[in-house]
Parts: sequence; structure tokens; C-alpha cells
Amino acid sequence: MASTMSVSVWAFVFSLCFGVSKCYFAIPLRIYTGSYNVSSAVDVSRRVVLTSDGNGLSLASDPTGTVNFLDMVNNLQGDSGRGYYIEMSLGTPGQKVNILVDTGSSNFAVAAAPHPFITHYFNTALSSTYRTAGRTVAVRYTQGNWEGELGIDSVSIPKGPNGTIAINIAAILLSEGFFLPGVNWQGILGLAYPMLARPDSSVEPFFNSMVQQLGIPDIFSLQMCGAGLSATSAADPAGGSLVLGGVEPTLYRGSVWYTPIVEEWYYQVEVLKLEVGDQNLDLDCREYNMDKAIVDSGTTLLRLPVNVFNAVVEAITRSSLIQDFSSGFWDGSKLACWMKGETPWRFFPKLSIYLRATNTSQSFRITILPQLYIQPITDIDGTMDCFRFGLSASSNGLVIGATVMEGFYVVFDRAQRRLGFALSNCAVSSGVALSEIAGPFSATDVAANCSGGAMKEPLLWVISYALIAVCAVVLIILLLLLVLPCRRRNFSGEITDESSLVRHRIK
Repeated sequence: MASTMSVSVWAFVFSLCFGVSKCYFAIPLRIYTGSYNVSSAVDVSRRVVLTSDGNGLSLASDPTGTVNFLDMVNNLQGDSGRGYYIEMSLGTPGQKVNILVDTGSSNFAVAAAPHPFITHYFNTALSSTYRTAGRTVAVRYTQGNWEGELGIDSVSIPKGPNGTIAINIAAILLSEGFFLPGVNWQGILGLAYPMLARPDSSVEPFFNSMVQQLGIPDIFSLQMCGAGLSATSAADPAGGSLVLGGVEPTLYRGSVWYTPIVEEWYYQVEVLKLEVGDQNLDLDCREYNMDKAIVDSGTTLLRLPVNVFNAVVEAITRSSLIQDFSSGFWDGSKLACWMKGETPWRFFPKLSIYLRATNTSQSFRITILPQLYIQPITDIDGTMDCFRFGLSASSNGLVIGATVMEGFYVVFDRAQRRLGFALSNCAVSSGVALSEIAGPFSATDVAANCSGGAMKEPLLWVISYALIAVCAVVLIILLLLLVLPCRRRNFSGEITDESSLVRHRIK
């Protein structure tokens, strides 16, 4: 009896130690297939020289303070369903590849082997400048995963800052559920901070390398132009703009409103409250930030913590003119269809997110119209149009994805640790603006720190190492207890997913 209990204790502790030591986290990414039918129509006829905007935000992408950001306008293709991607040239001689823009991860990874869902890949053997780093890397996203080898090679962006840089490349050799039918990209550009880089933060992310080697300001901005567009047309993709090194004023209207970056891993922000129409959800602000609130271009939907999501659906149901609506529509398992020409948006309210301003006693509000979250997907026999709900429940935090980002020009001002939102010039449908910004509002009625209590990855690693140390001591003691009383014992067993305490961090 005592022997059986000893072995059980040994197995449990070993499982605990081993599970903690192999802890890893999945990085947000969720892409739906589909296509949209309208291209952005941004005027690119003029060329300008830009300097500072007077508020400390650099509008230049080189140290001389002169640049033509209009060269970067419309350098993205794609839409929220298939992802927004940019053309790059990798290796020597250059090989052209399309790379998905993702602000929710930090690895630059590209297909380096054939795959049935992609038309071409980066052949490292054909590049005279490619060299392997001798390390393997694996990344798991909410949807899909890949693994490969780390290497270094030269990269340039035809519609980006002038110059070629040497960057870390993850050459994808195996993948599952990552490349999807109908996508036109062959890799992913992670634009978040080094803390999310895999296998560890010593792998310098692409944009960090660009800032260091080209001397551009530590700022980029993003416009995604798929707002309110159908997903069935064969017309050119909606596209957008990724401005590396600053901000292009022709891409937005009005002022840029800034919110602090709470922590530099994901682009984590602080959400103070949500409104459905004019109705405040009246939840504790910590509910919105449990366990984090991030801005992620690689996520299709607006994802909300379960309690918040349920409150939003209940509020929409109360305020909607459609009272008896199928629950399958809200959970994403069903589409809602109307007769062609009978658009449903008048039945639904606006959604507003309040973000803490850089003046922490204030907030501002970003609002999306129903055209952004009641999303056209397909038609049936040319007689009906079908729509999906652009929100979903999340067990791991609030994610401001493309559903919201398509309404705004988003400035990732890493130099001053802040994110900016302005009204996007392409978030307009039939002459109607699909997004709004208002403020400032007093934030004195909410907690001083709505992000408190969320367990961050650095803390998790500290706890992991502490547990490993404790486990090592316990294992030594157990080893002595098991070995000393008898000369030899047989022990067998394995660590399974069920016995491990590790749980993947997903959206």
C-alpha cells in the first residue's frame, strides 16, 4: 500500500514538473476564407515631404526627415476573411512572396517547402545569402500551427522603406491548418514585441531589425479597407496600407486619438467600458480586460470574454428590431439571410468601445456601425444575401480584430508606447461613414487600473522556474525515499496531455 502511494506521488509530481517545464503559449490568429468585392480608392496622385506633427509623432521614415509615404499607400492586398498581406522579396536573387500582416505575433515565417494550398514558396537553396541558425522553431496559433528552422537572409519591400535588411526567418517545413484554400499569401509577418518571439525573445522580430538597420522611427500604421464588403465577388481584393516608419495623413480624417500600450508583448490596451447603442453594459471594467485586451490584425472578429460577449448579445437582442433571432447566428454556427437588396443593418445598434486616453483620467470612444459587425458572406441563387455575426466569445481575453480595425487607421507608436485611432478614409459605404470617434470623456468613474489581475507571460515564466526548482528538490527527496528502502523498483509510465497541467493559451 505504501509502495503504491509512493509511486502515485512520484508520478503526480513528475507530471507537474514536466508539464510546467514544457509550457508554451499559442499566439492569436484566426483567418476565414472568402473574398471581398471593392477596392480602396485612395488618391495617390501627390507626393509630399513630411516631418513631425507637433505632438512628438514622427511622420518621417528616415533620419533626414524626408520621405514619400504615398509610395506605401495601397501596398496591401486581401481582406479580413483571408488576411491582409504585403509583397516582399527574400534572398539573393530575390524571390517574391506575399506575407500576411499580423500584429498579434512576433515571428517572420515563410513557407520553405511545397504545400497544396500555396502556389509557391521560398526556396532557401536558391538564395546565396541564406544561412541557417541551426535552431528549430514551432508556433501554434488559435487556428493552425507550423514548425521549421530558423535562418537569416536579406529582405526588401518593393512598396516599403528603401533598403535591404538582414532578418531572422523561420523557414516553415511542416504545417497544419495554417495555410488555407483560397489564401494568396505564403508566410506571416509578426509585428508584435520580442517577448512573443519563438522559440524565445532572443529572436529579433522583423520590425525591430528594420528600425535598427534602416534608422526609421519605431512607428508603423495600418489601414485595412475591407469594411462592409461582400465575400463572394471575384473582383480585386479590398487591400489597404502598411506605412512603416510613421503616418500618412491622407489615409485618415480628423484627429488621431491615443491610448497607452499597457504592456509590450501583444499590443495590449485598457478597455474601460462597452456600449450597445446608447446602453452601457455596466460591467466591472476588469471584465473587459480579463486576461488581456489586445489589438490584433491577424484576428478576423471582435472577440470578447465570455461574460462580456453574453452581455453584448443580450443587449443587441433587446435593442434589435428582431426579437426572436436564432441562437446559432450569435455563436457563429448559422448565417442569417435576407432577400437581395433588403440589408439588415437598420435592425442592429452601433457598438462602442471606450479606451483609456494617454491622459489617464480621460477616455475616448471608438464606434462601429452594424455594417462592420453584421458581415456579408454569400448569396443564395442570386435571390438572398447571407450575413455572419462579426463577434465571438473568447476564453483568453478581448481581441480588437479586423471587425473593428477596418473602421480605423491604427497607429502603432512604439516609440511613445501608445496606439492611435483615427477615422479611416476607406471605411465608407454608399457615402455613409462606418465608424466614429468621440471624446474626451471623464474616466473618474472607472477603476484606476482595469487591467489589474491579468496574469502576464513574464510572470508565468517566473512561476514556472520557481515550480521547477521546487520540483527538483521534491524529486530528490522522493528519489531517496524510493531508492534507499530497496535495491531496485520497476517504474514505468508516460506524461500525457491529460496528466499535464499545461493548457494552451488561445484566443
